Amino acid sequence: MKRSVPFLALGGLFEQDDVEAATKVMEAAAAVGGNFFPLPEENDFQNALALHEDATKAVAVNSCGTALDLCMMALDVGPGDEVITSPLTFICSATCASARGARIVFADIDKETLNLDPRRVREKITDRTKAIIPVHFGGLAADVNGFEAISAETGVPVVYDAAHAVGAKVAGKGIGGAGKASCYSFQSNKNMTTLGEGGAVTTDDPEFAEIVRQKKTFGFVYGGPKLRVVTQGFNYRMTKPQLATGLTQLAKIERVNTLKREKARILHAQLDHIPGIIRPAGIDDEGHAMHLYVIRVDADKAGVTRDALQKHLREQHGVGTAVHYPAVWDWEAFENDRVDFDDSGCDIARTACDQVLSLPVFPLSTEEDMAYVARSIRDSIQQWS
Repeated sequence: MKRSVPFLALGGLFEQDDVEAATKVMEAAAAVGGNFFPLPEENDFQNALALHEDATKAVAVNSCGTALDLCMMALDVGPGDEVITSPLTFICSATCASARGARIVFADIDKETLNLDPRRVREKITDRTKAIIPVHFGGLAADVNGFEAISAETGVPVVYDAAHAVGAKVAGKGIGGAGKASCYSFQSNKNMTTLGEGGAVTTDDPEFAEIVRQKKTFGFVYGGPKLRVVTQGFNYRMTKPQLATGLTQLAKIERVNTLKREKARILHAQLDHIPGIIRPAGIDDEGHAMHLYVIRVDADKAGVTRDALQKHLREQHGVGTAVHYPAVWDWEAFENDRVDFDDSGCDIARTACDQVLSLPVFPLSTEEDMAYVARSIRDSIQQWS
């Protein structure tokens, strides 16, 4: 029997306590003497996020993209520099650096985890390398120890793209204090959201945190006898209702991540032994944030391409899926804006970007949903075999 299992726009849980948190702030702002300036919610959310992610400092901003932009500014990335990142990620992991005039150097990914491979990164480092941006793809933490060793050896700072990874852990510890900084996303499809958009930078370097904080708010330094602007900056702030909602969302992120891991494991077991379907690594890792459950479709063994399977699942079975992601260099912006990049030696990533398919795994997915998705994939593959 055909049913509908859509790929939802909301990746986590948005509940009554979130609505009440935002409403309370709006009602207070509407009262006589009220306003929408973010304090004290800003400090409360930043402190809670830093604690949750095992970092010393957190700076709330309006997206992960701007978080990455701010880190590149704080590191003084510019023309003549090179920044190494993954080809399998959203475009802003690279454009945060190319927009500053840097050359983007892509290194290959690990065949199992799909995360940036430290060994391949090491091969791409030159005296022009200004930063490394690994991505915790799908919510599975990258090889933090491997990148820390590279940074210690070469002095190149590591900024993690943690857009998928709120609550991810390595050996039981949050990832927020790793490297120079980590950049988070609270956009709608992530496991937690601050009213649709939002992000943060976490770090164990208080001086770096202060530079990011200044640049995200026009370069202001608050306190003292007069207001000061000490650097060129922008308005990358999160709003007061978003910050209030961030606190309620953060309070439930462990529940969301656990639910998504549980549903993913049910689906994972039922996808075993389907020809041409490569299941994701790390499914039993309790530190996996499980933002995405991403299979790969080996067309030679499955008898069907990823794109054809995606179309068939949607039209014949009512199963929604998504592609995360095409290779970064395949976005039109790279050609239109004449982005300078090196894509050599990325054979694993090239293949994976043509194979990856994200399946609909959400906190409120049912066992029946997971069984139907697996059965739909199996039936579709059998049709071509």
